[in-house]
Order: sequence, then structure tokens, then C-alpha cells
Amino acid sequence: MRFDWPALMRAGLIGLNLKPAEFWALSPAELLMMLGHGSGPAPMGRARLDELSRAFPDVHERQE
Repeated sequence: MRFDWPALMRAGLIGLNLKPAEFWALSPAELLMMLGHGSGPAPMGRARLDELSRAFPDVHERQE
């Protein structure tokens, strides 16, 4: 994986207002996380799972 360091430096130093020492102390994964990469929708919660379970119950037919 290659990084666009000039773009990451601009995002970190200007966008996140990090000091140079703070920027260089971060791992690439930490910097990407701070920039919002990988932040998608929240995982499904219990209430939504219960709602789906009621709407689509597991029904097993008996085979004789």
C-alpha cells in the first residue's frame, strides 16, 4: 500500500491542526482513523436485530 504523504501531511497538519511532532508520532493507521477512513455506519444494534427476527422468523418445517 502506498501513501500520498503530501496529501496526508496537509490533512494532518492543516485539516487536523496537528503539530509536526504529533503528525510523525502517529502510525498511518491512526492517522487514517483520525481522518475518518473506515468509519461506516454503526453496526446493527439489538433492537434492529429483534425487529428483523420478528419480520423474518426462522421457520423450520417438519419433514416426515
